[in-house]
Amino acid sequence: MADRQYSTLTKLGLGALTFNSVLAIYNSWGDAASVTSVLAVDAALVLLFLCLREFEQGVGMGRDAKTKAAVWALTALLTAMFASGVAPTVMPLAVGALVLLCLRDADHVRAGEGGARQRHSQHGRAVLRAC
Repeated sequence: MADRQYSTLTKLGLGALTFNSVLAIYNSWGDAASVTSVLAVDAALVLLFLCLREFEQGVGMGRDAKTKAAVWALTALLTAMFASGVAPTVMPLAVGALVLLCLRDADHVRAGEGGARQRHSQHGRAVLRAC
């Protein structure tokens, strides 16, 4: 990771994120929970982008597994933070439970993805599993 050159698009994206976050903090200055939420999401996003960059550079096998775990954890954290803020206002509890079951089922399918690819290549057909 000696190369710390970032592309112009990366710099513009980080600038847009910073500008948006400053506006969000300014608009919710009296509410400590909102300010904390904005700062936590920003920190998680910056960490996620740094981990993705490190993972794309492919430093080493042992380090790749740790980076992949960090990416997964940060993505799950951001998803949970978004869902906890949006889901109560958008969908009823029953629909939320159904979505949770679908996501749980999708994780089980994704965990067995390697074996599914192997079976696909051996039998010449794919098995689709839907929620």
